[in-house]
Amino acid sequence: MQLSASPYEERLTAPRSWWLISFLVGVSLALILLPFGTLPMLGGLAGGTAAAAVVVSAYGSVRIRVVGGHLIAGDAKIPVSALGEAEILDAEEARAWRSYKADPRCFMLLRAYIPGALRVDVTDPADPTPYAFLSTREPQRLAQALQAARNTTDAA
Repeated sequence: MQLSASPYEERLTAPRSWWLISFLVGVSLALILLPFGTLPMLGGLAGGTAAAAVVVSAYGSVRIRVVGGHLIAGDAKIPVSALGEAEILDAEEARAWRSYKADPRCFMLLRAYIPGALRVDVTDPADPTPYAFLSTREPQRLAQALQAARNTTDAA
């Protein structure tokens, strides 16, 4: 039996500049510890850089996948049968849906450093969540993968 590859998978990695900022956090801690000597300074550089890098890595490790008839976005796992229409949002529309158009009941997988997004209606009557807002670098591909998964689920 051969397993099929998921039609869509994306990791919302942090921008490269954030890794530079991680190093600068280490430099800042090293400068703070400089009056205590060379070893504390080097420890501050290594420890501060490592701690900041762990934070950046964790924040940028979230994934969006469409696999097995489900949309898996961060901690959420939503069957595609419970999803309605997908709306591709450009940078301006995404900003609006992140702020003044947002419904407090919606599910948001938000990464402000990613300009594009996809808004998908949740049609399950038992779920109070009106829609899912997903930051994505490839909203068109994600919408197509959701539609393909929905078609596959409907055909089965």
